[in-house]
Amino acid sequence: MSLLEINKLTKHFGGLAAVSMVSMELESNELVGLIGPNGAGKTTLFNLLTGVYEPSEGRITLEVDGKKQSLIGKKTYKITEMGLGRTFQNIRLFKELTVLENVLIGMHAKNNVGTLAGIVRTPSFYHSEAEMKNEAIKLLKIFNLESKQTEQAKNLPYGEQRRLEIVRALATKPKILFLDEPAAGMNPQETADLTDLIRQIQKDFSITILLIEHDMSLVMNVCERIYVLEYGRMIAHGTPAEIKNNKAVIKAYLGGD
Repeated sequence: MSLLEINKLTKHFGGLAAVSMVSMELESNELVGLIGPNGAGKTTLFNLLTGVYEPSEGRITLEVDGKKQSLIGKKTYKITEMGLGRTFQNIRLFKELTVLENVLIGMHAKNNVGTLAGIVRTPSFYHSEAEMKNEAIKLLKIFNLESKQTEQAKNLPYGEQRRLEIVRALATKPKILFLDEPAAGMNPQETADLTDLIRQIQKDFSITILLIEHDMSLVMNVCERIYVLEYGRMIAHGTPAEIKNNKAVIKAYLGGD
């Protein structure tokens, strides 16, 4: 049973088909790339999978407790609770909040303390808050951000802001992590560090990662399989070696052989 199945997914914006008849599958604990030229529909696909947009056609199903559940029509927060976490092409941290507070916000997606307990501040509420804080600090320590926990997110260097956004997504305890161009704006050393970080995440957290990225060296180095979009349609799927030599992919990127 595939962890996530996408079948003939389509999204129209007026007369434009941003995503058209896209099908793909993700298995447990694998690292998959999604590439394509600018405007190919990659981020639109992410937005469909995470409930930002609703598809015009098609199906999206996620394996939850051994059963297939449709994601169509579900709110974004509900999809997060079901196990899909993501980062964004443009960093979307809560810039005025501290590093620790950003991670705690992610953890509240899995907080089981009821509304009433939160209002009257019961012992269970304080116990839950303390547990979440300890867990958040452990996460920050793994990603070398523990010493920055009291700093405002806006004061972090660009590379560390990218890392913090990944930590916040991991704080939701996802089964699948969608990374939307995590290397955007990074220098070569930051990109190399990110490559190691993505490998570390998959190893330490045993989760599936779907990576959108324009840096081909990063994609080819870390991904086990790669899907390729062009003008909203899937034109290729295979291993990095197969994709590198695929004529349709070469033409999509370079306009010829």
